Amino acid sequence: RVSLRLGSRKGAAGAARSSVARRLEYIAQSARQRGVPEENMTVTEDFSRLENTYQMEAEVCIIFSDFGKMQNVCNLLTEKLGTSVTISPPHFYHTPEAVDALRRQVCVAAVGNTRRKAQEVCRLFGQALGKPLLIREEETKEWGGHIDSHLPNSPDSLTLQERIQNATAYASCRVFAVFEIKGKENRRNKLL
Repeated sequence: RVSLRLGSRKGAAGAARSSVARRLEYIAQSARQRGVPEENMTVTEDFSRLENTYQMEAEVCIIFSDFGKMQNVCNLLTEKLGTSVTISPPHFYHTPEAVDALRRQVCVAAVGNTRRKAQEVCRLFGQALGKPLLIREEETKEWGGHIDSHLPNSPDSLTLQERIQNATAYASCRVFAVFEIKGKENRRNKLL
């Protein structure tokens, strides 16, 4: 998640609004062109009067699921909008859906590994692996990858690589599986 802040202070209300609106549209268009869905962008606007001027402030929050797209969009906006926009350092986190998908992937991979090992053992003894009779997930462990991390250190004091490392999620799964074992028929019997 990246937040972008921008604002304008002008003598005329319309001038303050249009200055911010042009930049907001450029930000949204740039993100959409790089594959960010509209629903992943949230805009908050605040309009106020300060002394004899009108102040328009806006914040755009963009949620990225692709690190490369995030870098491309932020680099482009920094280049094109310069100091007229403030881009916060990215905040890395995992959605509950992403954590659930990781759990499923790890379990499926564990079952696949178990099957391959059982096939190797069967080959060693001249047997063939049959269908699974029982597969049970015994234990799943997760570590790292703070769901919506609020680390004790200020995010600004960590490097980008340190923030990525702190947000990286790991998981392991132990499964128990019982497979049917089939004896290989004698080749001579197949010829008869």
